[in-house]
Amino acid sequence: MAGQFPFRPRPQAQGNNQQNSQQQQQQRDQRGRRPQQENPNRINDEITAPTVRVVGDNVEPNLVLPIKEAIRLADEMELDLIEISPKAEPPVCRIADYQKFLYQQKKKAKEIKAKQVKVVIKEIRFGPQTDDHDYNFKLKHAENFLKEGAKVKAYVFFRGRSIVFKEQGEILLLRFANDLEEYARVELMPKLDGKKMNMILAPKSKK
Repeated sequence: MAGQFPFRPRPQAQGNNQQNSQQQQQQRDQRGRRPQQENPNRINDEITAPTVRVVGDNVEPNLVLPIKEAIRLADEMELDLIEISPKAEPPVCRIADYQKFLYQQKKKAKEIKAKQVKVVIKEIRFGPQTDDHDYNFKLKHAENFLKEGAKVKAYVFFRGRSIVFKEQGEILLLRFANDLEEYARVELMPKLDGKKMNMILAPKSKK
């Protein structure tokens, strides 16, 4: 309810406030202790913002508290206050066990990395006067590469004076792209780079 304290304070014996405060600090230090090489988040008393937005399990939505009250709330729950979005206004802090939080973050990062698709690029080389037999042979290879999800970099290599056939090389590459239009889209149109004219085909996404 509006105007009420967001949590029920823990009863304390009179005359033991300083001792309880020291015990809470020790508990936070023990819970939040981390390897020296890791410093991904500020926690508990390391947090410098005067006011923070608090999130976490069993925390009411849109809860904004002075930092001391936020730390106190974490103490009441025997957990840590972890700064997760320091650039937000106000900074966002999660109440959780810090070691468990680190473990979950590492696990999530590994899962994302495992799901990342490695881009494979296969090269198909032509001469400016490639005959039909060689062309069809390479066309079949490119088709298989694209079906496997790889990109295809097709290029015409101009040796010596054969550079005079660059228009013929461009026509060959465009024909290649047209013959593979069922399986590929053109990511890079034929472009002359030194003695090579390159074209990149990417596999069409499966519907």
